Amino acid sequence: MAEGEKKKSLLYKLKPVTDRLPAVTKPEGHVHFRTKMSWVILILVLYFAMTNVVIYGLDAEQRIDLFAQYRAILAGAQFSLMHLGIGPIVTGSIIMQLFTGAKIIKLDLKNAEDKAIYQSTQKLLVLVMIVVEAAPQVYGFMEPSSKFIDISDSLWPGSGLSLARTFIVLQLIVGSYLVFLMDEVVSKWGIGSGISLFIAAGVSQQIFTGSLNWHPASPSAAMSLSNPPAGTIPKTIYIFHHMSAPELSSNGYEQIFLAQPNPMVALIGTIIIFLFVAYTESSRIELPLAHGGARGARGRYPIKLIYASNIPVILMAALLANVSMFSMLFASHPSFVNMPLLGDNWMVGYYAEGNTVPAGGLAYYLSTVNGVGDWLLPLLSPEYHNSYIGGIGDFKSRMQIGIHVIVYFSVMVIGSILFAKFWIETTNMGPEAVASQIESSGMQVPGFRRDPRVLKRVLERYIPVVTIISGAVVGALAAGADLIGTVGNASGTGVLLAVGIMIQLYDAIGREQMMEMHPVLRGFFGGE
Repeated sequence: MAEGEKKKSLLYKLKPVTDRLPAVTKPEGHVHFRTKMSWVILILVLYFAMTNVVIYGLDAEQRIDLFAQYRAILAGAQFSLMHLGIGPIVTGSIIMQLFTGAKIIKLDLKNAEDKAIYQSTQKLLVLVMIVVEAAPQVYGFMEPSSKFIDISDSLWPGSGLSLARTFIVLQLIVGSYLVFLMDEVVSKWGIGSGISLFIAAGVSQQIFTGSLNWHPASPSAAMSLSNPPAGTIPKTIYIFHHMSAPELSSNGYEQIFLAQPNPMVALIGTIIIFLFVAYTESSRIELPLAHGGARGARGRYPIKLIYASNIPVILMAALLANVSMFSMLFASHPSFVNMPLLGDNWMVGYYAEGNTVPAGGLAYYLSTVNGVGDWLLPLLSPEYHNSYIGGIGDFKSRMQIGIHVIVYFSVMVIGSILFAKFWIETTNMGPEAVASQIESSGMQVPGFRRDPRVLKRVLERYIPVVTIISGAVVGALAAGADLIGTVGNASGTGVLLAVGIMIQLYDAIGREQMMEMHPVLRGFFGGE
């Protein structure tokens, strides 16, 4: 026993701490379909409620959203309890996957005890990441209001500013940990994943408002042709109603199809992404199966083209969001600018004053490309190029735009492939785990012996290859969707994720209903 314990991971020493963290208990038996749907709806309502609870004590004039361009993907709402969104959860998952994949953390995820330690350590890491992402934002980019500082100073004289900032950080920590617990509720008591549900809900809201919002683009000014409705469809109707035919030919169609906010090309791009993702989600390889004990009983095991789901893109987008956040901290935060090598280094990234989108450096080439107005129009039109670059219309600037597109696309594809491979191994979707699952259900591949090792060799012909293709496809789809652009600033990646998540949720609901009608199928689908 002592010899066996020596081989255990050092993470077991964290068990006294991780066992005391608040958690959602797993149901002991089968949870009925109606109960699962009730939990999903309840958590969704709670999510939207939290997005509308503004952080108390913030100065409305001195706040910058470091995650502005990744807001849809991180399923958060700026300056609310959901400000950090799913960022800390996904970042914690990234770190654990990378450490496990690199064998730095030596855990056998097929072992129930090791897997429990992996999940509990990840929970602790999420708490650490909440603090890591919350504190730097508050100490520099989310300043407390003078009134709130005065209130804090009356409670603790001489420490008003520090106390006010601490209270704002605590609000972010509480909100983010509630998100983590809500994700656990959906995963254990509901259907699918809470993280995925929040992303789909946030993106759907942005697409809806981006398409149908009738309020003027600038709320402080009256509605006019220079300040049309913000939504694509109301904007189009308004321009057609108030412009004559010559005016439409002059610049009306350009304003409808290309001009911000929410041009028609973005709505068309959103529809194209929706249809393309729906098609790729339905593409699969079906492995024929036969029941070993009942002649004539046959079935198929589907290996989908998007085998690793959309998780690799979520992880990759969260990683790039953290790169963007820390590059801005290194470029402008008082506590980071003097850091050796990284602090105030233009090669890491530099920013125009008050802007959260990098203007150059490594952070620029890794930042999201937001639609054709961010790359195609500046490349094709001198007018757009000069306004985009700021009047410097030389070849080098155009080349930088081209390199940005190529680097971003390549990083998304390669990164998604790597995360797809890590995800398959850490979620028991590899050949060996799937072979055991099929074997335990009494099924086998016709023409082969009923032996998990034989079945594993058959699956090894397909799953590793499909995993790589899956990661490349979702990465390319996400990057390509970003290049096309979408309505509501949802980002192409956000729309890709939302469509894929809704299709997978529909499939999951179908499986749950099938298991409810035929309980014998629960074992095959991994149910209780």
